[in-house]
Amino acid sequence: MGNKTYLPRLIDKKVTEYLSAFGSVCIEGPKWCGKTMTSQHHCKSTFFVGAPANNFSNRTLAQMDPSLILDGETPRLIDEWQEVPAIWDAVRYAVDQRGEKGQFILTGSSTPNRKGILHSGAGRIATLRLRPMSLYEIGASSGKISLKDLFDNPIPTMLTDEVNLHELIDYIIRGGWPGNINTDSKLAHLVPRQYIDALINEDINRIDGVTRDLHKIRLLLRSLARNESTTATNRKLKNDIKEIDDDDIDVVTVAEYLNLFERLFLLDNQKPFNCNIRSSIRIKQSEKRHFSDPSLACALLEATPAMLLSDLQTLGFLFEALCVRDLKIYAESNDAKLFHYQDYNNNEIDAVVEMPDGEWGAFEIKLGANQIDAAAKNLLRIKKAIENDPKGKPPKILCIICGLSNAAYVRPDGVYVVPITALKN
Repeated sequence: MGNKTYLPRLIDKKVTEYLSAFGSVCIEGPKWCGKTMTSQHHCKSTFFVGAPANNFSNRTLAQMDPSLILDGETPRLIDEWQEVPAIWDAVRYAVDQRGEKGQFILTGSSTPNRKGILHSGAGRIATLRLRPMSLYEIGASSGKISLKDLFDNPIPTMLTDEVNLHELIDYIIRGGWPGNINTDSKLAHLVPRQYIDALINEDINRIDGVTRDLHKIRLLLRSLARNESTTATNRKLKNDIKEIDDDDIDVVTVAEYLNLFERLFLLDNQKPFNCNIRSSIRIKQSEKRHFSDPSLACALLEATPAMLLSDLQTLGFLFEALCVRDLKIYAESNDAKLFHYQDYNNNEIDAVVEMPDGEWGAFEIKLGANQIDAAAKNLLRIKKAIENDPKGKPPKILCIICGLSNAAYVRPDGVYVVPITALKN
């Protein structure tokens, strides 16, 4: 359909490719991240399941006979399909019957239990994850350095745009929500806070009709915010709630609620790098916890710029979350994957990017330029340990993603330094 005000997304190329390869594409992700706008950019007709017109007649029609909503110029967008889960089967059946590619685009901001859905859609419906926008997509990164080029060619030394701490804090609090890009800095924090309130008050119990303790939901979300960018266990979250909020929640309930948050795409955890890069070392298998956008952690912590300036430790964790969000977007646009690394010898790597050919890069994330030397030493130490293992596969590149730096360069020890505000896919 096209949209003159549409801001291009890095996922656009992959949506086009998938429409050429599959009968249908399902674009999933958190609410407000731009799924509908992106889908409208690629479709030729639309059907909005949740449209309120005529007493929500679209939903009623879909519930009566899902096949009735599939007629229209293709690719046809079916927005928020999960409101009527039977749509999934109807789309799969229509794709089989038509035998053509690029028939439908589905969007979903939550994952149903799949009860009543007869088929997985494998081979017919491909799934893509859309995240909030990266700094490059919103125009806050110059894109002078490409993640892909880091693996292929040595980067030249270059000056990049100046950035200050206040700007970085604004990017964190504002988040990558398309509707919040141009909001006044003094008001930008309101959108993520409303997001959290809407999720707790409307979406949590609506997803499957089960009534839950919303007070405990909020306590767990606040604990997750306090443990952003860490590998805190479920028990650690439980104990954190007891210690900080003087309330209690059992571990089983914690696990249930975390699963619920994942179904709502509220969380976007960083998986452990479990490839056999160090055969003699046991690798920890804990996921590193992240919200789908660092602004949500800020909203739950009720963090203001002044508060973050006075708490650089928390700011450091949130800055790491910002960089991980962007690295995921950049990596996936190159068919690469993002992990973290942590072993039982206290070796840690903030981010690991594994390219499709199996080559991988180790990335440390540091807010201040004064932390670069220590980060480089850590990367070099881990690389040497891997090289000394006969079966180890060392990283192809070592890189420090920095916040407060106005230059991209290669250190004498071979470690790259790249400002997050100069990075793209």
